Amino acid sequence: MPQLIFFVIIIAVAYYGYKAFVREAERVSAKIRRQEKQASNGTIGTLVKDPVTGEYRLAKD
Repeated sequence: MPQLIFFVIIIAVAYYGYKAFVREAERVSAKIRRQEKQASNGTIGTLVKDPVTGEYRLAKD
């Protein structure tokens, strides 16, 4: 029984680690795509509308 609990814990940690890795990889690839698009357009940054004030600000990475 202790071996079963050990393997369940290992599988849970691996699952959450994998999910965190995929989330970080998607964030990095989106940042790279955004930088490539900015380079092709010749822009310096991306503007994002603030829903509260309605003002446009540079996107934070």
